[in-house]
Amino acid sequence: MKIKIITLVLAMAGTMITVDNVIAANWLMLQGAEKPGVSGRARVWGFIQPEYQSTGDKKLAAGGWSGQSAIFNQMRPNLTSASGFNVIRARLGVRGIAMPLDSNVNYFLLTEFGNNGITNSAGGGGDTELTDASITLNHIKGARIRVGQFKYPGSEEGLQAIHVFDYINFTNVTNQMLLERFFAGDGSGTPGNGNGDTDGNAATNESTDVVNAPTRPVGAFRDIGVQVFDSFAQGGWDHSYAVMIGNGGGINRSNPDSNMDTYLYLASEKIFSGKGPRRDGLKIIAWSQTGKRTLTTVGEGAGTYDRNRTGFGAFYRKGKIRTGFEYIDAKGMIFNGTDGAALPGAISNNVNPVAASFNVLPTGTANGYYFDFGYYITPKLTIDIRYDTLNRGTQAAAAERTFTTTTIGTQYFFNKKSRVLANYEARTAGAPANTGANNILSNSIDNRISLQLLTIF
Repeated sequence: MKIKIITLVLAMAGTMITVDNVIAANWLMLQGAEKPGVSGRARVWGFIQPEYQSTGDKKLAAGGWSGQSAIFNQMRPNLTSASGFNVIRARLGVRGIAMPLDSNVNYFLLTEFGNNGITNSAGGGGDTELTDASITLNHIKGARIRVGQFKYPGSEEGLQAIHVFDYINFTNVTNQMLLERFFAGDGSGTPGNGNGDTDGNAATNESTDVVNAPTRPVGAFRDIGVQVFDSFAQGGWDHSYAVMIGNGGGINRSNPDSNMDTYLYLASEKIFSGKGPRRDGLKIIAWSQTGKRTLTTVGEGAGTYDRNRTGFGAFYRKGKIRTGFEYIDAKGMIFNGTDGAALPGAISNNVNPVAASFNVLPTGTANGYYFDFGYYITPKLTIDIRYDTLNRGTQAAAAERTFTTTTIGTQYFFNKKSRVLANYEARTAGAPANTGANNILSNSIDNRISLQLLTIF
């Protein structure tokens, strides 16, 4: 509540403007640095994203939860309906320079009011969550220092500003391998029995059978720590780097296990023309994230495990054409869906019923990639096509699950700050070496329709 009041006061005190595009199309600089003489002491900005999503709510075709709702056919973040309206994001922030005392110090503050995995989570999300709160010291040439909570350097899909994202939903590999959920166990323990008993001790009177529920909000591609970074223009190219050490615990939380994550990032962009995040150019990136995660639930993989991610990509924009590619590899702890693809806490149809659990693989492997193509039919109308695939659990043939989505979309720009997006996702899933799991996945996943309105202020 205090955060909400403070942010609203700032909103009333400032002039409502968007983050301008005078900073180059470099996400490290765009989000972490301000230009003296251009940026003011306090610029209030934000954006709102109401949306509608729908699937056919196809039921699970096989398994212990046959005939029940499938988790991948439900609407985010509540997973209680296959279609409906939602305000997925509503963010309000303020950023600026510490004028007149020191123009080499700038800050970035952003708060989330929308209904998503940050604010609506079994792990403790509230009505409002602080997503970004950082200070950047620009005193050392070639080594700016950013401290606080902010987006860590990494995948283009996670690092870029969400309000210029060309699609409504993330790719499979980004959603499952990078948009981190935090758990206390791996989901392998004795599940609930359908009577509220999740640990075998009926006397505890558990009120839910959601087994291995998230312990905190999603990571939202953010961490708390310190980052050294900068960007260098040379011969028409913009080269940038970042090195970050963070807690590895997501947003608004202290370090959960004393281990730290290390983030490394390199990018080079050949600038053709223009300014801002939609300027013409060729961008090449490579990044890595290494860290550890600790599970604490006895009987569900208690222990400390590696969590490593690496990736590389190339992105091109010129005139009416936009295209891009990124490959992502995951090793160590990876997200592994739910039992039978059922809703978490759903009671099975077995003679001895159990509740579906969230699962992770403590020592798993996965990889995936996406291709993106966009074309401006007119300055206000685009057509967008994206193909993405995820191979999850590749450490063992029987554990492998594949997810592939082809997204056809369009965007109509009312003006440079407001647009409407429409996406149709043709989705397939399978388990190449597991007949039972393949029957569930291949015959249960639905295609998805999404509509979203975006306004930046």
